[in-house]
Amino acid sequence: MRRTAAAVILILSLFMAGLAIAGPYEDATKAYERGDYKTTIRLIKPLADQGMAKSQYNLGLMYARGQGVRQDYVEAVKWYRKAADQGHVAAQYNLGFIYANGQGVPRDYAEAVKWYGKAADQGNASAQYNLGHMYESGQGVPRDDAKALRWYRKAADQGDASARFNLGLMYASGQGVPQDYAEAMMWYRKAADQGDAPARYNLGLMYALGQGVPQDFVQSHMWFTLAASRFPASEKEKREMARSNVDVAASNMTPAQIAEAQKLAREWKPKKER
Repeated sequence: MRRTAAAVILILSLFMAGLAIAGPYEDATKAYERGDYKTTIRLIKPLADQGMAKSQYNLGLMYARGQGVRQDYVEAVKWYRKAADQGHVAAQYNLGFIYANGQGVPRDYAEAVKWYGKAADQGNASAQYNLGHMYESGQGVPRDDAKALRWYRKAADQGDASARFNLGLMYASGQGVPQDYAEAMMWYRKAADQGDAPARYNLGLMYALGQGVPQDFVQSHMWFTLAASRFPASEKEKREMARSNVDVAASNMTPAQIAEAQKLAREWKPKKER
């Protein structure tokens, strides 16, 4: 099972109270927490005009979400850019997202790569993952599996489940690296332990086929069962595919083995990372 699109998620963290400074910004934080968005806008707008990067970023978010103001992606881009030009990592990430998706601006993958790159260089795992995806798919840059692998690994080392899954795919298929089923299994397992349904599905396949591990239908049955439990209702077809493969695995098992696999799935717990 292959993930065909980047999991781009707009960062929506607003007004971290623990970082608030005394005065208007702190008052804006309190106003936001009680849902008084118009007061929040009134308080942070002067701070943003004065050049406070986090106020510019939060003002951009509020325009993007239509909180206290009419939703306006053009205005959101304006404020994100002001914060991003000061090195605000979340603003840089969000600019990348907006250019990749054409919100308030014409879709521009090259510009998305630019801003994702700035955020990725500052260690933002989501930006690193999305940058890896853009290199893998050739969006805004020439396709480059080596660079995709590099950015996926950086995100994976920070615990990004999607990056771990994509590393598993690349090692399983020999994309940009020598084919290595054992390495693929390792990355799939890390993603699966974080609840990633496609990683669990692919583990089921690898145990069924004996790729990187001895063929084991008990383990295959367990992983397909765990995958089926994680696919949401919006991915009904994938969930049914996993359930179908549970039946395929069961057709190669004794009743005792089926009972063992069902017990393993019920009692399964993720491995703790060291």
